[in-house]
Amino acid sequence: MIRTLRAVTELTLPRSRVFPFFADAANLDRLTPPELRLRIRTPLPIAMHAGALIEYRVALFGVPFAWRTRITRWEPESCFVDEQVRGPFRSWEHTHRFSENGAGTRMEDVVRWALPLAPLGELVAPLVRRELDRIFAYRGRALRHALLGEPAP
Repeated sequence: MIRTLRAVTELTLPRSRVFPFFADAANLDRLTPPELRLRIRTPLPIAMHAGALIEYRVALFGVPFAWRTRITRWEPESCFVDEQVRGPFRSWEHTHRFSENGAGTRMEDVVRWALPLAPLGELVAPLVRRELDRIFAYRGRALRHALLGEPAP
């Protein structure tokens, strides 16, 4: 079963200041809760473009996983999409959208995800959803901290 998560972060900065933060893959670590132990394995800096591959190590519920994503769409200052090539999900497609909101930038994350090992994977889907909600709430606070100087998450 494919599920969808949406998260929105409003920033009082223009897209021309927000998008470059996301264009630097090294900033992903700043947006990820520390207990996930995210480590980017691909040598930095990573040239971001459609087709770019990024290798990570991440721990979900304390279990370490290798994760590889591919940038499948790259439209600077507007949108980009990363899709899991290998990792803990059966499928993962993360769309990042950036739009002007009058006071700055509206950044929207839309994640379409599915778990492996159906039907057993479906039993843990509510737990995974709660964890993803928590991770994306952290991400919004961390982004506001990094770009606006608001209190750390």
